[in-house]
Amino acid sequence: MEGSGGGGGGGGGADPGPATAPGGEGEGCEGLWELPVECCERRPVCGRCSRPQKVCLCPFLPVHPLKVSTCLYIIQHPAEESRVLRTVPLLAACLPPDKCKILVGRRFNEDRYPELATVCRNPNTLILYPGAEATNLEEVAVMSSSPSAMIIIDGTWSQAKDIFYKNSLFRLPKQVQLKPSISSQYVIRTQPTNTCLSTLECAAVALSIMEKNKSIQETILHPLQALCSFQLQHGAQIHHSKEHLLKNGLYDKPMPKNKRKLRRMELLVNNVKI
Repeated sequence: MEGSGGGGGGGGGADPGPATAPGGEGEGCEGLWELPVECCERRPVCGRCSRPQKVCLCPFLPVHPLKVSTCLYIIQHPAEESRVLRTVPLLAACLPPDKCKILVGRRFNEDRYPELATVCRNPNTLILYPGAEATNLEEVAVMSSSPSAMIIIDGTWSQAKDIFYKNSLFRLPKQVQLKPSISSQYVIRTQPTNTCLSTLECAAVALSIMEKNKSIQETILHPLQALCSFQLQHGAQIHHSKEHLLKNGLYDKPMPKNKRKLRRMELLVNNVKI
């Protein structure tokens, strides 16, 4: 670990020269430093679906981007960028570029994101985040015309919670949620509960409701279904939700010592909404 005792460049005097292992253990290894190093080249990536070209999912995407009136703003936690099996690139590939805008970060203020601030202040903007203050999206869609924009936070539940509550801009739009009526098809990643959905699934359901077009949901879910099918055919395992594992005695990880996390797991077992 950097900065641990005894390893730093302390003291004055002349340069002692190249370091060798104590007791002459470094002798005979000098030639190793001259061996050629193989460069690790990344696999070519498809420019549309962001998947490696050999496992491109473009055949499962719509031929032309879907025509929608609602603009999605995906607020993505930086940790999601490095995940291999991401759903947001597939979502973006289904929609016109001007209808799916991805902003990566943890903190968003008006000075750095003036366009986002304007969107958040628009009375027709919605933010998809469940909670006691959220209205079911179906009810909002019935009472009003299609909103101009919807904000969706992309990250784990703890990451999304941190972004939502620590950015005052995201509490300006009307807060909405989806009815827990469908189960996630993103079976290659563990979800907290049986009704938690991936970002792509949330967007698919939300757009189909707002645009009053059920086929939008089917079209956007198609590449996700293909992704999961491919991964399962090549060794991936179906991931049940944490709720399912706990209720059926299949959770094999150590129980958390943190009382708050332990309480959350107890609520999952007792089917209490959290």
